[in-house]
Amino acid sequence: MRYLLTSLFLCVGLVSFAQSKTTEKLHENNKEALSLFFYNNTLRMLNQSGDPDFDALIKDIEKMKFLMIDKTKFGNTDYKKLISGYKSEAFEEIMTSRFEGKNFDVFLKEENGKTKGMVVTVNDSTNLFVLDIVGSIALDKITSFYKSLDEGTEIGQRIKSFTKD
Repeated sequence: MRYLLTSLFLCVGLVSFAQSKTTEKLHENNKEALSLFFYNNTLRMLNQSGDPDFDALIKDIEKMKFLMIDKTKFGNTDYKKLISGYKSEAFEEIMTSRFEGKNFDVFLKEENGKTKGMVVTVNDSTNLFVLDIVGSIALDKITSFYKSLDEGTEIGQRIKSFTKD
């Protein structure tokens, strides 16, 4: 009986820390999309140079799913449905910004005043990027975080070489 209760407790804990159902459905409908999954320790491991700014960016991330979807197969109507899906899961639109030709939309899910999840969508002319985060990133650091994941950085290059293997 004790093992049954322990197992049940662990399963309930895993469900409460799951990625968004909307992101899961998006990935299911776009199986060809680049999909990467990171835990906090994986992100820290990518930071081989020990950049303290990057460590500060990721300190509140438990896990993150990254999707990159080709926009030739994903239009404005699809994007509107995606946003509706996040809102139906109690994500609240917090911020919209523009950085280097990309549009950023940030959605938060809070419980008792604490951020439990965050979704960042990044749109440019060719791709839709979705960062579905269990945990959070400081709102004023989102573009810095995205930029650090870009292939032009050391961490971005490590991610790119990892996906080619």
